[in-house]
Amino acid sequence: MSARIKSWHSSPSKPRYVPPVGAIDAHCHVFGPMDEFPFSPKAKYHPQDAGPDMLFALRDHLGFSRNFIVQASCHGTDNSATLNAISRSQGKARGVAVVDPNISEAELARLHEGGIRGVRFNFLKRLVDDAPKDKFIEVARRLPAGWHVVIYFEADILEELRPFMDAIPVPLVIDHMGRPDVSQGPDGKDMQAFRRLLDSREDIWFKATCPDRLDPNGSPWDMFARAVAPLVEAYEDRVLWGTDWPHPNMESNVPDDGDIVDMIPRIAHTAELQRKLLVVNPMRLYWPEELGVDGEMAQ
Repeated sequence: MSARIKSWHSSPSKPRYVPPVGAIDAHCHVFGPMDEFPFSPKAKYHPQDAGPDMLFALRDHLGFSRNFIVQASCHGTDNSATLNAISRSQGKARGVAVVDPNISEAELARLHEGGIRGVRFNFLKRLVDDAPKDKFIEVARRLPAGWHVVIYFEADILEELRPFMDAIPVPLVIDHMGRPDVSQGPDGKDMQAFRRLLDSREDIWFKATCPDRLDPNGSPWDMFARAVAPLVEAYEDRVLWGTDWPHPNMESNVPDDGDIVDMIPRIAHTAELQRKLLVVNPMRLYWPEELGVDGEMAQ
């Protein structure tokens, strides 16, 4: 393994866009600290430490209120770093775990108590060596009430994964829209295939995230904005957003998190849509017990 890499901006700009009160960064990670939370022996990358103190400082700098922390692949199925971050968040974070398919009910209950609300199945071959669909389905059938499944894949295997996703008995969240080729535009074959997936079930959510990963032209990510805005508008009640900090494996093209936040009004054109994207939808999925019967925050 080569030297530890740094994939985040040391001094992100202050975004021009001001998120609504209660906004949630629904896709972010923590790395380590490695001395306390070692990386998996199977890790494909070894990042520098990017722990909870850095994450929460960035949250405040960008104008957000809460985080939903996604277990980083470098930590494998040991969710200790994610659980540590949640425990230090003063109730302002929850997360999604990566688990061994043979996980026990007792361990699932422990994860729930620690603030985990879902499991992630990763199908990116450059990040994981094995993705046993049959075992993943078995895990999904045993999840605690209120959990969901997060799936990460690239657009070229979407059709291959459709039977697997159809068999998942809990809500699905698709990371980064399944990495479509945004250069095809809003009506390209990748976006059309993704819309067919969303139309197949009313409990499939997605994250309109990662312009830095998906736009081949780079900043200011105009291709991303053009391709994604119609999708956000069409599925306004099932869309989420996040920074993806600390941007795993983006060390050669480190994005400015302030610029990433400024993408929000370019893909969600109205204040109402922005509030759904950043507050209403993630609260429904991650903190539903805090909502009243009208779907708004309980007083």
